[in-house]
Amino acid sequence: MSADLVQLESHLASRSYLEGYTPSQADVHVFKVLGSEPSAAEFPNTVRWYKHIASYTVEHATLPGSSTAGEVFIKNAKQRSPPTAAEDDEDVDLFGSDDEEEDEEAVRIKEERVKAYEAKKANKPKTTAKSVVTLDVKPWDDETDMKLLEDAVRSLVKPGLVWGASKLVPIGYGVKKVQFTIVVEDELVSLEELQEEIQEIEDYVQSSDVVAMQKL
Repeated sequence: MSADLVQLESHLASRSYLEGYTPSQADVHVFKVLGSEPSAAEFPNTVRWYKHIASYTVEHATLPGSSTAGEVFIKNAKQRSPPTAAEDDEDVDLFGSDDEEEDEEAVRIKEERVKAYEAKKANKPKTTAKSVVTLDVKPWDDETDMKLLEDAVRSLVKPGLVWGASKLVPIGYGVKKVQFTIVVEDELVSLEELQEEIQEIEDYVQSSDVVAMQKL
């Protein structure tokens, strides 16, 4: 029994977990089947997910849900295939049958179908792609003023970025990190650039990490 890494990688490219918005038994099931981290070069999203689920090891037995959703990436992995580009688009026959006689009426019908198809495409409302991101920001030591650190990070303002809730999470030896929940518009906000700006708050910030991301 093994996991379909290709399908798993594709699924996790836009999700933090196999099901829902929190770790569940579906994640634990596939995590155990994998047994070890896959190649980071080939499956970077799967490695990110694997490390994140590994951090819940002591809680695996008590996580909610069932393993059913995880079975999709194991038993039924070969039965499922992603939709083709043709299936994903509208089922529109622009040009009719290949055997259709090329007379004036056929040409007129083709042109009308093309115009109707293009008009339908043009009238589709454009959706704004957004993501919910869990972002960890770590201080230098236990003497860092965490209130000033949080205020400094929240002072970073840009279009498409919304700062949500935050909480202090113990790391060890008396040190705590700030864990932020943010919402970003994918086309407007680069998480890499945001982290670089956070890193420039060098009086308080040692490092930052994106630990989870979920498309809205």
